[in-house]
Amino acid sequence: MSAATLTEALVDKVLALGYDSMPAQAIELSKRIALDGLAVMHAGATEPLGVGRLTIEYVRASGGSPQASVIGGGFKTSMQNAAYANGTMAHALDYDNTSYPPNHPTSSTLPAILAIAEYHRLSGRRIIEAIVAAFEVQGRLRWAATGLRTGRGFHKPGTVGLFGAVTAAAKLLQLDRHQTLMAFGLAGSRAGSMSINTGTMTKSSHAGHAARMGVECALLAQMGWTASTDVFGPKGFFDTFMPGDARPERLIEGFASPLWMLDPGVGFKAYPSNGFTQRPITGAIELHVEHRLTRDSIDRVQVIFPRFEYVDRPQPQSGLDGKFSIQYTTLLGLLDGEVGVDSFTDERRFAEDIVELLPRVSLTFDDAIPLDKLKMHVLVHVWLKDGRQLTKRVDRLPGWPGAAGVELTREQRHRKFFSCTRRVLDEGRATRMLALVEALETLPDVTQILDIARGESRP
Repeated sequence: MSAATLTEALVDKVLALGYDSMPAQAIELSKRIALDGLAVMHAGATEPLGVGRLTIEYVRASGGSPQASVIGGGFKTSMQNAAYANGTMAHALDYDNTSYPPNHPTSSTLPAILAIAEYHRLSGRRIIEAIVAAFEVQGRLRWAATGLRTGRGFHKPGTVGLFGAVTAAAKLLQLDRHQTLMAFGLAGSRAGSMSINTGTMTKSSHAGHAARMGVECALLAQMGWTASTDVFGPKGFFDTFMPGDARPERLIEGFASPLWMLDPGVGFKAYPSNGFTQRPITGAIELHVEHRLTRDSIDRVQVIFPRFEYVDRPQPQSGLDGKFSIQYTTLLGLLDGEVGVDSFTDERRFAEDIVELLPRVSLTFDDAIPLDKLKMHVLVHVWLKDGRQLTKRVDRLPGWPGAAGVELTREQRHRKFFSCTRRVLDEGRATRMLALVEALETLPDVTQILDIARGESRP
């Protein structure tokens, strides 16, 4: 049967995706995605400024049948509440992985997947299938949504990410063609989130909202709820969010050939901050190590960067806001020689050495450098008090696969996993969870993983 609309064509392709036809590379990558996602949820549960604490308190007070686990919360709540909490915590540190064009494909989708899979006791293979489908739809939709400008207007997790979540939910709940069309139509009226909230707690909730709405839209469609049958057609998603600035045909063009998660790929962040800060941090850390830089040795700093006002935050208002500041994150790398979760507390942001040196860090835009995270480069210049000038150019993106990046090794990925989970779990339980996730395709369900990830009950 030939599809009459773009949305029908997409749904037919989504429903045709199956585990048995997925390449081994996609199965392996899906397990890495699940492991990294669970890791950053645990770290998000203890985010220094309280995003995780408030989120856990909120869903606990909201009640809900004990269907799915709240990561690090020590209790279960409804699938929708669990998806919201875990999605918000997954994005709380901006440590969740990235895709291309810029997007956060895991924090909006994996929490919805885990919530449904835990309640319905679905197999690891079903989870992998849902991850691959969610990434494929998000990747194609992000590519088609040319008018979604990075750092401006609508934020990707609450728009593109929501459709990834509803894709995964439709696969897991085994919706038929009509139900899936209804779920997508309903998701169109749930999409939103504004980039103006970057630097506040609200940004994290965009991913949580998308995960929760993905579950809700699929459940309502399963019950018979109606919506538009062509959300990606005329007067739909593209015309509403980016009128005249989209390439809708890209949504199905080359769908799953190859899979979007394999090409252009998925990047795993080396540092818990905005993706565009990763190169300057790397250059700064290298300079710190090579020259033993200290507060007393640095006179001034200049970062040369493509034009992108979103990360030009010379005086971030909080540690959380500092995640989106080139000036602050570069200075952290120069002074500390590392950038981790505790780098973004208010205590570190307003420490004496940061307060003294931050006004001496300048950001200069070079319009000759493309604002494309796979093609750009940055320069970090440091002038020392002894008269020397140091320079570090960084071309390849940390954590990104292929020639454009420097992929994290298995050891580095595991180190990140344990640095995140240790805030909630002891090493023994974290090690057991890691082993279970790495054998995900063999598991009859995810109960053992979520029993560990849930952690102990906290007041």
